[in-house]
Amino acid sequence: MNLLPIPAFSDNYIWLLYDAGQALVVDPGDAAPVLASLRQLDLQLQGILVTHHHADHVGGVAQLRQATGAQVWGPAYEQLPEPVQRVQGGDTVQALGGPWQVIDVPGHTSGHIAFYSTAAQAQPVLFCGDTLFSGGCGRLFEGTPQQMQQSLDDLAALPDNTLVCCAHEYTMSNLRFAQAVEPNNQALAHYQRHCQALREAGRPTLPSLMETERSINPFLRTRESAVAAAAAGFDAQVRQQDPASVLAGLRQWKNVF
Repeated sequence: MNLLPIPAFSDNYIWLLYDAGQALVVDPGDAAPVLASLRQLDLQLQGILVTHHHADHVGGVAQLRQATGAQVWGPAYEQLPEPVQRVQGGDTVQALGGPWQVIDVPGHTSGHIAFYSTAAQAQPVLFCGDTLFSGGCGRLFEGTPQQMQQSLDDLAALPDNTLVCCAHEYTMSNLRFAQAVEPNNQALAHYQRHCQALREAGRPTLPSLMETERSINPFLRTRESAVAAAAAGFDAQVRQQDPASVLAGLRQWKNVF
């Protein structure tokens, strides 16, 4: 099974999974680059997975469905271009590389979901949309810090070798913020150099690994004393023993960083 991030807009990735002439696409905000990849690789689109309702994730769904007849799976409680097979946490999707486990990850949006499979690759694969980024997390547009903390805890509990397929190339800006939070984190410094080399070579920083994210991503490290203290240094109202309060402080800091 091949895994390919298709660049879209200024910094989106539309993930394409394919094998033996069949393909699955995740969060196609724009149909054009997906159709171009399908033609180039001589693939038939079998299915479309959608993590949340934002336009840069669903804008190409209708055109792709019309052009290919692909089935669409998406979150149960968000407004999406119909028809969609609605799914929620605990459901499974039988599509290419599956079965795909659906995980509820509210926070960025109220009904955001993620898709996880141990069958698609030699390593587990996570399509997490805009909930988890390498070195960061999504803005809290609709959910609460408590919801996002629980969502990130659920994702962080996945195996170390899980391929983390985020939907945006935000890594370098996220790592600059992470360095401000944890300037003495040596794993972070090493990862930042690694990602910088990838970008200078014109390559994506993604997918990341869950083991890496747990060691460098401040939003997965809200229980670390250095991270909590840094968040409280930005906002004195942060309760350092409350991971959701630390996350809220970090997210507000990142919003203005």
